[in-house]
Order: sequence, then C-alpha cells, then structure tokens
Amino acid sequence: MERGVQRWAVDISEWNPSPPEFSSALTLLPRHEHSSILRFFKMEDRKRALVSRLLQYVLVHNILKIPYDEIIIKRTLEGKPYLECDKVGSEFPNFNFNVSHHGDYVVIASEPLCLVGLDVVSYTIPQNEDTIAFVKNFSSYFSSLEWKNIMNASSSSSVLVEFYRYWSLKEAYVKAIGSGMMAYGLEQVEFLHDGWNNIRAKVGGEILKEWRFWLSEMGNRHCVAVAKGHPRSATESYQRTLTRTEFEPDEYRAGLLLPNVGFVSKSVEQLISISME
Repeated sequence: MERGVQRWAVDISEWNPSPPEFSSALTLLPRHEHSSILRFFKMEDRKRALVSRLLQYVLVHNILKIPYDEIIIKRTLEGKPYLECDKVGSEFPNFNFNVSHHGDYVVIASEPLCLVGLDVVSYTIPQNEDTIAFVKNFSSYFSSLEWKNIMNASSSSSVLVEFYRYWSLKEAYVKAIGSGMMAYGLEQVEFLHDGWNNIRAKVGGEILKEWRFWLSEMGNRHCVAVAKGHPRSATESYQRTLTRTEFEPDEYRAGLLLPNVGFVSKSVEQLISISME
C-alpha cells in the first residue's frame, strides 16, 4: 500500500506562462474543468486552480496507471474531489486524495486506505492590515487553550505563524472528512502538540485515537498540514464516494501507520509533459 501514500508540491511562483501557454495547458484538462479555472479574474488565482487540477489528474494517472483520458474526477456537494472509478484494485482499498493552494504553493496528498486532508498556508495578512487585529477576527474558531498559545507568542510575527499553524491543521481535518469548513465549525476541533510534534486532536473533548496529524514548513514562510483518519468519520455525501468505510482493526492500523512521506517538488512543466504522454 505504501505506493499509495504520495505528497507532491508545486511552486507556482516559478511558472509565468504567456496567454497562449496558459491556454495550451488548459486544453490538457477535460472541458468541464475549464469554467472552474476561468471564473477567476486574477492570473495568480487561475494558475493555482489550473495546477490544482493538473496535479489531481497526473497523480491518479501516475499511481493507478489509469489512462489520462479515462480519469473521471468529480466533487461532492461540499467540494471534496474524488475519483469515480472501478479500476483502483485491491492494492489501494480506499484510494483518495486532497489538494490545497495558497501563496506560492499548490499541494496534493493521497492515501490508499485512510481519509486524507491537507492545507497549505502562506504566513501573510491582507495589505495594510495590522497583524494582531487580523488574527483577532478569527478568535471564535479556536479553543481557549489554542487562543492562549497564539496570543502568548513572543512577537506579532510569531502570533501570525502560530495562528496559521492551528488554522491549517483544523482545515486539513475538516477537508479530510469532506465537510465544508464553516459548515463543520473549526471551533469544535482542538489541537494539542509538543513543540508541534506529536500532534493530537480533540473533538467534543475526546481525543481522536484513529487519526494522525503532521505539520511542516514549506519554502519561504509557508506551512502545510496533513490529516489522515478513519473513513467512518467522513460526511455522508463523501462516504458514498468511498470504496469502503469499515475495516478490521489490524487492517486499518496498517493503513494508519504507513509512513507520512515528505513532499516531492514537481514543476508545472513536468505535469504538462506527463499529461501529454
């Protein structure tokens, strides 16, 4: 199953396509994907959306060996992407993936059995806004302990970093279960950690024993969080897209304890090349 554990990252700041180059890359995707990319006005947002879609198709093709033109990726009502396919096979009993983009990066993660969610964030704030004032806008989404840890950071810059670390973990969990961020309620999930190692989560005061979490720095002032857990935790709409939601304890534990591999850097040019094969 280990081959089903993938972590890829693309630095889009290094890709500055001309309009014809962007249009050419867009044609590599199924036509129904185009509107979700072109709805963005800013080129930076269009780039993120395009690379996000390319990553999904290329990863599925690379791992599952499904011909590129036979890949069907759909989304639940909450926006969770999933693969509609009966060709996954027994090696990957519950193959699923998740994507995220913010700042310079677009990232993707996949798991062969467990649910997976991830979130990448850039340590930035809206232009001309005070850091502390910006962070305080989101205080209701954190537990009292989380908020204390955020506000007790040594400087305004450190406050921002602590805020985004907690935020990315919460989003990774919510995305893993397939829920809309605000529909679920980020304040219901509390994260504990030992210097950002041994990360645990509580929901309703109970530790999530069947989940694992990781947080790592990425590039220049970005971090990425990964969450993986039991398929029975998925929302009803997302469960319907999964191959299986129940596993014997030993089988599930084998999937949960698969190593969390590091992120592999990919270029847009590599994605385009694979898409054209």
